[in-house]
Amino acid sequence: MDILKQLRDELGVQLDQIEATVKLIDEGNTIPFIARYRKEVTGSLDDEVLRNLHERLLYLRNLEDKKASVISNIEEQGKLTEELKAQILAATTLVVVEDLYRPYRQKRRTRATIAKEKGLEALANIIVLQMTSQAIEKEAEAFLSEEKEVITVEDAIAGAMDIIAENISDEADYRIYIRNATFEEGVIVSTAKNEKLESVYEMYYNFEEKLTKLAGHRVLALNRGENEKIITVKITAPEDRIIRFLQTKTIVRDNPFTTEILKNTIDDSYKRLIAPSIDREIRNELTEKAEDGAIRVFGKNLVQLLMQPPIVGQVVLGWDPAFRTGCKLAVVDGTGKVLDTTVVYPTAPQNKIEEMKKKVGDFIKQYGITLISVGNGTASRESEMIIVDMLKEMHSDVQYIIVNEAGASVYSASKLATEEFPNLDVGQRSATSIARRLQDPLAELVKIDPKSIGVGQYQHDMNQKKLSEALTGVVEDCVNKVGVDLNTASASLLEYISGISKVISKNIVVYREENGRFTNRNQLLKVAKLGPKAFEQCAGFMRIQDGKNPLDTTSVHPESYEAAKNLLQKLSYTPQDIKAGGLTDLGKQVKDKKAMALELGIGEITLTDIIKELEKPGRDPRDEMPKPLLRTDVLEMKDLTEGMILNGTVRNVIDFGAFVDIGVHQDGLVHISQLTDKKFVKHPLDVVSVGDIVEVKVMSVDLAKKRIQLTMKL
Repeated sequence: MDILKQLRDELGVQLDQIEATVKLIDEGNTIPFIARYRKEVTGSLDDEVLRNLHERLLYLRNLEDKKASVISNIEEQGKLTEELKAQILAATTLVVVEDLYRPYRQKRRTRATIAKEKGLEALANIIVLQMTSQAIEKEAEAFLSEEKEVITVEDAIAGAMDIIAENISDEADYRIYIRNATFEEGVIVSTAKNEKLESVYEMYYNFEEKLTKLAGHRVLALNRGENEKIITVKITAPEDRIIRFLQTKTIVRDNPFTTEILKNTIDDSYKRLIAPSIDREIRNELTEKAEDGAIRVFGKNLVQLLMQPPIVGQVVLGWDPAFRTGCKLAVVDGTGKVLDTTVVYPTAPQNKIEEMKKKVGDFIKQYGITLISVGNGTASRESEMIIVDMLKEMHSDVQYIIVNEAGASVYSASKLATEEFPNLDVGQRSATSIARRLQDPLAELVKIDPKSIGVGQYQHDMNQKKLSEALTGVVEDCVNKVGVDLNTASASLLEYISGISKVISKNIVVYREENGRFTNRNQLLKVAKLGPKAFEQCAGFMRIQDGKNPLDTTSVHPESYEAAKNLLQKLSYTPQDIKAGGLTDLGKQVKDKKAMALELGIGEITLTDIIKELEKPGRDPRDEMPKPLLRTDVLEMKDLTEGMILNGTVRNVIDFGAFVDIGVHQDGLVHISQLTDKKFVKHPLDVVSVGDIVEVKVMSVDLAKKRIQLTMKL
């Protein structure tokens, strides 16, 4: 297989782009670096395409390695034919390679291998040839042996049938046909183990769906219900069609002595050996596709969450709500520094509301708090109502927002949080995290395992390695898109920068502590273990404010500094003009980009990027994202009425819809069918993203089940 041509066909990208990208990956370049600084080479492939390409490249190379290993193994057994070799080399999936290898794989002792040990293979061959002119019972007499424990003709025939059954089940072409037939016509069926049991799987208590129509989220739900032993799941296949196919392939002569035996053997081979194996393979394949789809959705949601615009320059009160142990508060200034912490007990059982109002009122006056960030966990609803009452009494301009606190408790008990806040307890750290994830969501959320951030579905049921790798890639892309301030970024933020490992990120912080601020990017080369290759990969993503070289505040890579300076010179500017912000119309002054790029010795795409960056140095792509919805009043679920129109924030997007925070404790569901009436919606992500501010109408409210149905069809 030509891997590069395969990638071209799969991804719909030019062959020269594929070749160039694979070469860059093999040279040790990271995806963010290639996406940002090697556009000329790749033809401007974006990070999503590059990651897909990288993932498929690894799979296809693994496939080629597997083929080589299988060919070598069969060859060692002296059983490799040119036809078989050609079939293996032409295989496009690992499943097909496994099918072809199956007859030659060393097996554990099966009924067939035991029968072979008893010398019954020759009898099996007589039956398969279908040319005998006497009853098989008569043929079987020649194979009776007390020593080999073949006592009766029935024993001999049964052993021969086991050998034939296994041979049929090992035939690669048969398996491919049966797998396709099962998938095309098969139905997945689930039933309850106890129909009276109340559970979230009730819709699967008597469920049937064609395999070709089975949605990914249903696959994951069925798996989970089965694992929790609440439902039984099986695949029903077109058994009659499959049996007829096997009979056509196996029964080649009308022999009265062998036909019935072969029919029974085929039946046994399919039901005992082939069907269970094909069922497992199909369910594994369905699960893998469902996981891949769920990981993609998780990744897109995570991007939206990480790329939420920071709320800068505000003093924030982080509020970690609780009942018995009290609400932990942390005051955080505009730079993220903790100014004060306390615990208040306004919720049950203490209900010390007046005491809380005085303490929080004093905090607001003392520190100039403008915003309260409330975690959405236990007692969030109660805390919100108390905060709203307090702000009304104070006639205050302070606003509040409910933030997703997923992962805050995990972070606050971590080694990283202990190192960052050695003098704070777990609750105070959690409150600080809740405040900071509003001030700079990206910088704060990178400290938490992406799986714990809570914007996916069924994440605990997936291949955890694959999920972690995919989400880490998403975080890397986000961090590198935004860039980091080299003099303020934490080690946990720096480690996501292209080319920077955990060890190097810590070394950067150590260097900063020992030598003071970085004043230019070249100082990075003095950091322990950060060599020229790592510098090439990371330098463009590191920003230095008020350094010696104004280009260090931009995302222009040091390799392009000469070109950037020459460009400025040709247009009668100096690098100092970057700081003054007087280059907003730079692009208009370059009349012929192609000629200018040629003159500067760079590509036209690179020139366009340099101009864009010099016009708006250190621009933050998060500024283009929807701003968080701040609130001053509170709604209760019982206040909702059918037809009410509200603004809300999309909290999570899943395969069957989107959950929207409309200011009550329970997020409402906009089903995929209610997202828009303007077009057919293949997936909710085509219409909405996490963080979007949307207008919704209340369709129904179920107070008992705490369910709110919303529509965006207004």
